[in-house]
Amino acid sequence: MITLFVALELTALPIAALAAFLRESRSAESGMKFLVLSAVSSAVLLYGMVLVYGFTGSSQLNEIASQLSRLGTDLSPALMLGIVLITAGFGFKISAVPFQMWAPDVYEGAPTPVTGFLSVASKAAGFAVIIRVFYTAFEFDTLSIEWATMIAVLSALSMSVGNLIAIRQDNIKRMLAYSTVAQAGYLMVGLAAISALPGGSDNAGPSGVLFYLAGYVMTNLTAFAVIIAVSNKTESDMIGTFAGLGRKSPFLASAMTLSMISLIGIPPTVGFMAKVYIFGAAMDTGLWWLVVIGVVNSAVSAYYYLRVVKVMYFSDIDESEPLRPGVGVASAAFLAMTGTFIFGIFPSPIIEIAHKAVTSILILE
Repeated sequence: MITLFVALELTALPIAALAAFLRESRSAESGMKFLVLSAVSSAVLLYGMVLVYGFTGSSQLNEIASQLSRLGTDLSPALMLGIVLITAGFGFKISAVPFQMWAPDVYEGAPTPVTGFLSVASKAAGFAVIIRVFYTAFEFDTLSIEWATMIAVLSALSMSVGNLIAIRQDNIKRMLAYSTVAQAGYLMVGLAAISALPGGSDNAGPSGVLFYLAGYVMTNLTAFAVIIAVSNKTESDMIGTFAGLGRKSPFLASAMTLSMISLIGIPPTVGFMAKVYIFGAAMDTGLWWLVVIGVVNSAVSAYYYLRVVKVMYFSDIDESEPLRPGVGVASAAFLAMTGTFIFGIFPSPIIEIAHKAVTSILILE
């Protein structure tokens, strides 16, 4: 666990520096908020690890699992508190409710390329560590139902709060900040499915999380490549600045449209296949009520995602000067957009890689 903790901190510190890179008031505030709140979450996470170490006598994940299995139902409140604190610390890293307070301000104030990197890097690292810890150390029968229930509730809250607040946003970076809170909720559906509930599948939950993460990375990078191109031209992050993009740059508008429908979960995008896979894993483990909440939230999210599409194609503009993105931004948008579309039709390669990654975790136990 100590190695995992150090690795997480090594990802957080550079992000704080990058967020404050522009040295202007908003950027500096963004970096400071991330640094302070990240330090608080790290303290909570470390204290939880200390409690678990104190009761198990080891920081090795497989040894912790062995000790917890030996204790059976005789788990002290302090040990349970340690597990809860670890969960809370990870919740900050993935910006899940109720630990999402840092995301909107940091996303809005940081330079747009940094925001794009932060939106995928912190979430990917956080969920990778969560899977490693909970799939190896805390996967035992006496805690499985409680663990699934706690994560399922946090998942439902993250999806609902993120989507409902995103509806009210006019700044696209702030909108995507709340969107990423909702996306954390969808990913946590797969975490809840890790628990060995009746009829469950051992690998479907974590494999679904990894597959969803891969799709989310491609989709979000597509969106932020377009945002970078538009903000460089307009010097604004407001959704209104996307007005007429369908005429100014059909390529960028197409890329943004594909990204938005993938985030909703509409075929034939990788976002659709990822949601089908992760919701299927939840259904297999009896979490049908969570799947219903997820589907309803996906429908709600369509309102603010399609709002961007509406502005690009149907809003009136005074002038329609062509917008030509730089080669780097255009290349990044094209590659990410291609992956979003191709893996929505042929998802098997990513699914196989996800299964192999989960199998490697099982071998390491």
